[in-house]
Amino acid sequence: MRRWRWVLMLVGSGLPLFLQADEQTLFSFVRPLDVVQVSTEDAWFPELTAETTPEGAILRRLSFNNAAQPTLSLEPQDGVWDWTGQRTMTLRLRNAMEWDLTLHVRIESGDGQALEARIGLPTGPTQTLAVPLQATSPQAWGMRAGPPMPWSQGGRRLLVATQVQGEISLDRVRAVKVYLRNPDVPQHILLGQFGVSASDELVTAYQGLVDGYGQYTRRAWGDKINADSQLRRLLDNASAALDSWNRQLPERDRFGGLRGGARFEATGFFRTEKQAERWYLVTPDGHPFFSLGVNAVSRQHSQTYVQGREVMFQSLPAPHEPLALFYGQGDSRTGVMATRERQFAHGRWFDFYSANRYRAQAEQACERHEPCAPCRTRQSLPDAERRDETACLVLRTQAVNALWPEQTLARLQAWGFNTLGNWSDAELHEQPRMPYVLPLSIAGDYASIPTGHDWWGAMPDPFDPRFAMAAERAVAIAARGRREDPWLIGYFVDNELPWVAPGDTPQARYALAYNTLRQTTDVPAKRAFLKQLRDRHRNQQGLAAAWGIELPAWELMEDPGFEAPLPDPAHPAIEDDLRRFLALYADTYFRTVAEALAWHAPNHLLLGGRFSIATPEALAACARYCDVLSLNTYTRAPQQGQDFTALHALNRPVLIAEFSFGSRDRGPFWPGPLEVPGETARGAAYAHFLERALQEPVIVGLHWFQYLDQPVTGRLLDGENGHVGLVAITDVPFDGFVDAVRRANLRLLRRWLPPAERTAP
Repeated sequence: MRRWRWVLMLVGSGLPLFLQADEQTLFSFVRPLDVVQVSTEDAWFPELTAETTPEGAILRRLSFNNAAQPTLSLEPQDGVWDWTGQRTMTLRLRNAMEWDLTLHVRIESGDGQALEARIGLPTGPTQTLAVPLQATSPQAWGMRAGPPMPWSQGGRRLLVATQVQGEISLDRVRAVKVYLRNPDVPQHILLGQFGVSASDELVTAYQGLVDGYGQYTRRAWGDKINADSQLRRLLDNASAALDSWNRQLPERDRFGGLRGGARFEATGFFRTEKQAERWYLVTPDGHPFFSLGVNAVSRQHSQTYVQGREVMFQSLPAPHEPLALFYGQGDSRTGVMATRERQFAHGRWFDFYSANRYRAQAEQACERHEPCAPCRTRQSLPDAERRDETACLVLRTQAVNALWPEQTLARLQAWGFNTLGNWSDAELHEQPRMPYVLPLSIAGDYASIPTGHDWWGAMPDPFDPRFAMAAERAVAIAARGRREDPWLIGYFVDNELPWVAPGDTPQARYALAYNTLRQTTDVPAKRAFLKQLRDRHRNQQGLAAAWGIELPAWELMEDPGFEAPLPDPAHPAIEDDLRRFLALYADTYFRTVAEALAWHAPNHLLLGGRFSIATPEALAACARYCDVLSLNTYTRAPQQGQDFTALHALNRPVLIAEFSFGSRDRGPFWPGPLEVPGETARGAAYAHFLERALQEPVIVGLHWFQYLDQPVTGRLLDGENGHVGLVAITDVPFDGFVDAVRRANLRLLRRWLPPAERTAP
């Protein structure tokens, strides 16, 4: 490791500095304007002179060596910097590599505090890095991911750090450090002016992000809407293609089961069957059914909060305008991890999706009906005497909404889908046209156990009698009026429960057991665990010997905060006891739900727990009590991250209840859990996922997440703002992606159809 200190004291560059009126340059790497101590660690300046970039900027090259953390440090020559009143640190720079770099910036103050920012530095022209001098994140602006960087503003290319952690004392800034982490090969950047600014570049970065159609303003793409006439034309084109696509679908029964191949016994309801080592879903009419579904087919997830952050929106309707009908009020503050750090989570919201549908279809919807009373009244009056149009606008909105179920179902079926996935609108279920699934969200005042992976909340305590009551109530409500519905495939139970903690350590694997023992004895799960240990080891002497610990009294285990030992090969009973408790926990949970379903909904399938993470014990218990194992997996192929050998051994069919691929080139800033380079790659990734799913005989369905793109500025629930939809916020399908999805769906159905001789008629 080599450390160099440079004292550069040239003055008066005479070069253009790209300064804002309120920007103060502290140092220039080309011709310094002030005395600053420059030091490097595993980094160096290879040239004594500056170089000119293709766009004409004059910058100085800095080389980072292949080391753990090559660093450039900037410090005042004497004392500290007083940045009181400043809002942003700025650094003029350019990536000199042919690939993007991940740059880290650390700003330190004399009291030991620091701000940390991690910035993606893309290739391309020279830009100004702007680091806010206070902690911030996209969640602080109400969304999962912030706007793409860099962006052009006032002739400058700005790279604003939208994620900054920590704090500093602005009157005692003692150092700024710029570094890389573990570069594989030497990396180079070019540097210009370093300084501070009183301008809040962070606020500027979030201004005017969304246009009147709910689209991102700083990027163009195919089918981006610029006028109502264009919106109507594209929607008409999308509808016109459906007839042709419908003619390409394979022959199906009324539920979407495939004809022309194997037949199964018809029972009047969906069920599962295993034949020749392959699992099948079977329709009520006895045909094989591979569930190709879409989650959240809904008009209810497109609203976004506007109150308090109106600066983000270029055009919101005034109170007297027709589109003001699409404002509403909400409150999404829940306290769960998914929303804990999020701001702008309540107040006034606007629904861009419904507003766009109104723009495109209000006239058409109105023309389908006889003139309503307000219309007739206005038609009989001179313009100057026409009455308030609110009543007519409401009726027009209702007419547009009435068109949505038919239009949406027609799209999905023409695209090769046959299932309405989780969280889809109830009005779609009421039409006997497409099979559907329902969620069982078991809510109540029962005890819960945290594991550290509690994104949607802690684990429900199934030993609590109140949990059994809540499960009974949830099933009874969900099954009301649906007991004899043949279109209902079945029910999922809860969603992505935290069966383990993050990481691959024993503490993470057995987090549920360890955290249960840390509880007080008024928590039923802890009492169940202690009973299980006492039944096996009889007393504290037996447990102490088995675990290799000192335990003078059994009562010590009853104390809150008790820490069980980590697994130890010398004492195998530790891990065995942890596993036994996890098995008991999962068994109690799934058995409680299965018993409630057997009573209230005996005709329908229990589709499992929508695992995003799971223990072997949880999967085994789910297989024991559920008809189907459901997995939420965000990987390139179903096999990645899943042990299908173990899944085969459980002897239950598997449904991939969520998967998707997102990108950042169609508006929303977050690509979802799994990013691909662009829109074309989304279609290729979808086709590959289906191709790999065909290789697993236990897989009986795949459900895409989700129908509609999330709002650019975040959905109400938790601020997610992902480009993961089949359809844009404008209601226009993503044409190339949808066509790739449709072709992949049809290819899967044709190849998957079992031949007639494999099953009895």
